[in-house]
Amino acid sequence: MQQALARHHSIFLLILRRLRAPLILLIVLFSISVLGLTLVPGPEVDGQTSYLSFFHAFYFISYTATTIGFGEIPYTFSDQQRLWVMVSIYLSVIGWAYTLGSVFNLLADRSLRQAIAMHTFLRSVRRLREPFYLVCGYGETGRLICDALDRMGTRAVVIEVDENKIGELDLHSYAMDVPAICADASNPETLKFAGLTHPSCIGVIALTNDDATNLAVAIAARLLAPRVPALCRAERNATSANMASFGTRHIINPFERFSETLALSLHAPKASQLFGWLTGIPGNRVEQRRDPPRGNWIVCGHGRFGRFLVDAMDSEALPVTIIDIDPKPDGIHRWVQGDGTGADSLREAGVEQATGIVCATSSDVDNLSIAVTARELNKELFIILRQNHESNRALFEAFDSDITVVPSRVIAHECIAILSTPLLVPFLDEVRRRDEDWCGMQIERLTARLGWKVPEIRSERINLSRAPALYRRLMRGETITLGMLLRSPSDRAEGLECEVLYLDRDDDNHVLTPEPDTAIRAGDELLLAGRRSALEDVGLIIANEHTLEYVLTGRDLPGGRVWEFLAARKATR
Repeated sequence: MQQALARHHSIFLLILRRLRAPLILLIVLFSISVLGLTLVPGPEVDGQTSYLSFFHAFYFISYTATTIGFGEIPYTFSDQQRLWVMVSIYLSVIGWAYTLGSVFNLLADRSLRQAIAMHTFLRSVRRLREPFYLVCGYGETGRLICDALDRMGTRAVVIEVDENKIGELDLHSYAMDVPAICADASNPETLKFAGLTHPSCIGVIALTNDDATNLAVAIAARLLAPRVPALCRAERNATSANMASFGTRHIINPFERFSETLALSLHAPKASQLFGWLTGIPGNRVEQRRDPPRGNWIVCGHGRFGRFLVDAMDSEALPVTIIDIDPKPDGIHRWVQGDGTGADSLREAGVEQATGIVCATSSDVDNLSIAVTARELNKELFIILRQNHESNRALFEAFDSDITVVPSRVIAHECIAILSTPLLVPFLDEVRRRDEDWCGMQIERLTARLGWKVPEIRSERINLSRAPALYRRLMRGETITLGMLLRSPSDRAEGLECEVLYLDRDDDNHVLTPEPDTAIRAGDELLLAGRRSALEDVGLIIANEHTLEYVLTGRDLPGGRVWEFLAARKATR
């Protein structure tokens, strides 16, 4: 059920509505006090009884009711006037006490705080001038995505339905301010307020743990902002199909992604290793773990994750035994009733003879219990462990599993790869079509050059805005190859610690792992992998004419207009 978003066009009017009764009371008491003071007789002056004018009465009550107190003016009061002033003082105390109590209640009012938060949020979004992503859901995955965007120097706007998580975001030390609102992302009005139709919005990322909400975001993005690409999480096939029908550009199912990775590991271990090396977190070392063995497997828990893994193993013709509380015999697999946490059900499933086990339940405690018991019964067992909550990370790190699957990290890593280098997606699609020998050759070549730490991945478009120096030379008809370009700007005799993985061309004549003698064309886009310093050098080379000249010819061009003029004059002599 959609939760309507409160709309407060004026916080001032909202405050006036809430304080209507105490303000009216204050005005009435003030008016009575002023009127009474003008009617009460004062002292006799020259034989005539004096009365205060409305101005003097208003002036006296104003500073008396506000506890300032300047004394009796314009003359000393009579006893009757003093008696009325005492009545006015007590009336003002009652009025102010009621008003202040109402003000304190208003400050603690949830609706007012929501109105102020919404007003602040709307103002922050309207003032955004830099490109930003709209992130729906600030759970474990959303937090990883926002961290990555912050490191990339890209702004983010967050919608999260849980107020506690919004509080966590405020405590996070991001380099740039992250506007956030506690609201339901499935409400189209919320998405518009959050900047879906903002000119600077460059993408929508739906990462909530509710497929219906993510689908609503995908539909809203397609209808309200067709130009804005959407990247959505979906854990059910029906949701994925529905999103695809609305033209959602990127749909990520963490369980399906891992099942594909597992199938790839079983079918082509070298390709799986290449994928892990390219899509990991830059700087992390990729450990050369053992590959999933072929043989009898046990899957504990036949939920969404378990079903995907069973399908992956079926595609590789591996025998699978399924342990589940509610077995559903299908005539294909062997089923055992139980949760797998006890040794009896594991023995019945044949754990002593199995080569691998998948702990795939939705409970972290049960998964760890299954893994520990299975390891005691079979020391050589290959264990795939599902971790559902990031808060249990210490427990899972303490257990030496072969693979630990964390859905939030699976989604985050793919999102980061798509956001940082969109060209990586078609490259990985090309890799999937290659055979195992080709993948093995590539992983050996790349790791021999760059090591086993995950490299930085970056793309460079050869156009006037991104690569002005190189673009102008190419437009003049010069022939420049990749080998000529990827030289160190400090010593051109040395090559840069980076490799070109993919060359994307406007004529669809794409080149996978191009050779050094491949000529570069204007409009090409290069997908590079390497050390950050090397990739920064590439950006400098293609943008700076002096650096490019040195890399290509070894000549140092003079810097500054005066030296350039003198050098040009000398050359014409």
